[in-house]
Amino acid sequence: MPQENNLSPNSLAFIALANEYCHAVENVFEYGERSAFIAEMLKLLPRLYISASDIKIDDENETGGYIDSFLDENDYDAARANMSRIIGEDDTYLEVFIDDMKYSDTPISTNISENLADIYQPLYNFVATVKDATNETILEAIAAIKADFDTYWGQTLCNVLRALHSIYYKA
Repeated sequence: MPQENNLSPNSLAFIALANEYCHAVENVFEYGERSAFIAEMLKLLPRLYISASDIKIDDENETGGYIDSFLDENDYDAARANMSRIIGEDDTYLEVFIDDMKYSDTPISTNISENLADIYQPLYNFVATVKDATNETILEAIAAIKADFDTYWGQTLCNVLRALHSIYYKA
């Protein structure tokens, strides 16, 4: 007997966007040029932000679920290094939305590639979790990724989007 699909259209769209983002990161060199990869990120990141923001968690799944870690450190490092290579000299930017910044007299820098990899990691684990999962597991994973978005990678996404915009539209 087929299982009832009680996933919202936004949840389904988020799953598809998460998969699309992971595919873009994993195939960074298929874009050929830095500008093509950055253009793709500038299209995907706002859509991910809106889709994640619109996820509604029902009372049953409000406590969230748990997402196993499927991405190992070597794959994370490879993704980060590949993105760093294609972004090149503009990979480092000054960050202002870090808690330590209010206590620092010197600028704090971060890397676009590391921020994109920090978004890639939870999305990769999420996609790996929901692939061929039951509806119950998918709903729990959606609650977990939404909680992670609210507390961590949503801010990272906003920060790196600003840096990518600056590079792409630099005269």
